[in-house]
Amino acid sequence: MIKRIKLRTLLIGGIITLFFAVLMGRVFWVQVVEAEFWQAYAEKVWSKKKTIPASRGKITDRNGKILAVDAPAYTVAINPKLIHQLGIQEEIVQGLHDILGKSESELRELVNAKKKDGAFYNQREVRKEGWKVDQDVKDKVEKLQADLMKQHNVDDVGIILIKGQKRYYPSQSLAAHILGYVNRDSEAVEGTGVEAYYDEELKGQDGSLEYKSDGRGIEIPKASEIYTPVKNGKDIQLTIDYTIQYYVEEAMNEAYADLKPISMTVIAADPKTMEILALANLPTYNPNEYWKDVDQKNFYNHATKSVYEPGSTFKIVTLAGAVQEGLFNPNESFMSGSIRVPGQTIHDVKRSGWGAISYLEGVKRSSNVAFVKLGYEKLGPELLKQYVDNFGFGQRTGIELPGEAKGAVTPVYQADFAAMSYGHGQLLVTPIQQVAAVAAVANGGKLMEPHIVKSVTDPHTGETTMTQPKVIRNVLSPDKAKEISGYLEQVVSDRVIGTGRHAYIEGYRIAGKTGTAIKPGKGGYDSSKQVVSYIGYAPVDDPQIIVLVLIDEPINPELGGGSAAGPVVKKIMNQALQHMGVPKQLDDQAASPAVQAANVLKVPDLDGMPVQEAKDLLKSKGISYATLGNGSKVISQFPKPGSQIKSSQHMYILTEEGQYLSIPNVKGQSLRDAVELLSVLQVSIKTVGEGYVVEQQVSEVQGQRQVTLILEPLNPGQADEEADASSDGGDKHGDEDANVQDDAEEASP
Repeated sequence: MIKRIKLRTLLIGGIITLFFAVLMGRVFWVQVVEAEFWQAYAEKVWSKKKTIPASRGKITDRNGKILAVDAPAYTVAINPKLIHQLGIQEEIVQGLHDILGKSESELRELVNAKKKDGAFYNQREVRKEGWKVDQDVKDKVEKLQADLMKQHNVDDVGIILIKGQKRYYPSQSLAAHILGYVNRDSEAVEGTGVEAYYDEELKGQDGSLEYKSDGRGIEIPKASEIYTPVKNGKDIQLTIDYTIQYYVEEAMNEAYADLKPISMTVIAADPKTMEILALANLPTYNPNEYWKDVDQKNFYNHATKSVYEPGSTFKIVTLAGAVQEGLFNPNESFMSGSIRVPGQTIHDVKRSGWGAISYLEGVKRSSNVAFVKLGYEKLGPELLKQYVDNFGFGQRTGIELPGEAKGAVTPVYQADFAAMSYGHGQLLVTPIQQVAAVAAVANGGKLMEPHIVKSVTDPHTGETTMTQPKVIRNVLSPDKAKEISGYLEQVVSDRVIGTGRHAYIEGYRIAGKTGTAIKPGKGGYDSSKQVVSYIGYAPVDDPQIIVLVLIDEPINPELGGGSAAGPVVKKIMNQALQHMGVPKQLDDQAASPAVQAANVLKVPDLDGMPVQEAKDLLKSKGISYATLGNGSKVISQFPKPGSQIKSSQHMYILTEEGQYLSIPNVKGQSLRDAVELLSVLQVSIKTVGEGYVVEQQVSEVQGQRQVTLILEPLNPGQADEEADASSDGGDKHGDEDANVQDDAEEASP
């Protein structure tokens, strides 16, 4: 018996000893061998990390107007568990369907969503219709909440609004192809504008906060915290001018509706720096609602990605080469109509020609024969190709937009070189290449790198990196470039035979060239399909702007570049030059007293008028004008009612209080008029010098806007001319109908 008890005691003791041995071994294993693993696991349990999202940098125009910015957004979610407890499933489904447009069947699936254990979820987001909605939708959802809570006498009906942020484009579709867009995850979409090209600079770096919490996840006071500060994205200022961009898109929309082409592209730039002032394509899209555009071609930036046979606008390069080499004699004559080159006969648009005409007349009429003789015969294939290369064709320009095409310059046969001299054949160019090339003629011979970003600013340090104008190479001497501009001016100013006459604006000296390129089809060129274009710059003696309008397949194939694209260039250039403060050079002193009297207009009283009614009245009286503000009625005007102005001057219509309006360009105005206008805008004024405004500087002093006006005397005869800041009225001078067919090219016999 005693022996049995001893055995049991030993057995129990052995088991207990073994248990403790195993326990100590396990403790040793956990505490020593796996110490690092369990330490990390423990920290993971009690340590929490909260991400602080970075704000994407804003994008503005050259004057600081916001074009893209992060804005508050809200994600709509529901609580299926609570909704079922209240029995309001159908009310939630119907209410959210009416507000968000999400199908009722999908909403029912969300309302009835259950976990694997059969319990209803506590929260489900309404994707994607309810994801990152704006304030307007949020207000409607909150009203639905309030109505249901009141109806059912409860404090919660299972609708949740989660605050976040999203990318917002205040001007909707304006400049869409420049800006690009980001998706709902705030990720830049590849290949779309500045948002994608400068994604690294714009997106910044998220910050974080790491802290210790108890078992319930509540932060432990006084516990150590690790804070990584957020680094917001850099701000980007574009070179584009919001007002000129608006003028461009307004003119495009009118022409697009009338001509019904496949697509349309317009580029406006400063030829001296190649800063892009405006760039647009049609069809376009709204980056705020990019998902609504199922047709992907609406996102395509033809200005930098599409290639075309340019047609007669390319003749500027041939002319430039001939002039630079001293081979162009404007008075020398040639026989128009047709010319034979190896393997092909090339014709003018008027196949019978105009007989023996001068080369200058050939330029005005856009004679193919003239340019074949200049490019193929006088310059020769090798030198012609060299000029084409020097002007940047076949190479990317380097503009800060993704997916730029480089085009192609690949002539092989003699007929290819002959066709290239008038913009056809083995030659494909992009619109941006054309603008850069012709700008080199306008600015005195310098091929510039086009750019669309003016500066990049770090919001934390204030450090700003400016984009400096970059000269790629000199392609012409200044005197030869000036000579070429003189010939191109006559293409516009000759109202009888000039193919560019449709862009003529009285008071502005404009140089221009039209283009009508027949598109290649199966078995040759298809004359029913054309790319028509017009490129021009002004003023000729001091170019401030260059504009290219390109229209792909207008519905009427009989229209040439002059009659289709010319009026678009005219409207854009007239408004843009006035907005830029470039005065019209109208010689009133040389006019008769009757003409002088006719050029003086009396300013009507517009106070309280609806804006459109005021605009119509001014148009009927032939008065140019600019509207300041976004109001619906006129609250002030300048000059005052009863004042007399010249027909070359214009009025300002104010639709908001002055302190809320942007400051217009008053360059070229007298001190008296500039002060009177700026006083209406409630800004302080400082002057330097005497005479007329030649420069203005805007600053902020003690929280108030201040404008410093730099004044200089003007030349005699110019003192009465005042610069226009912008125009919404259009040019009142019509084109004469000379019954001259616009230029076209034929690339086959």
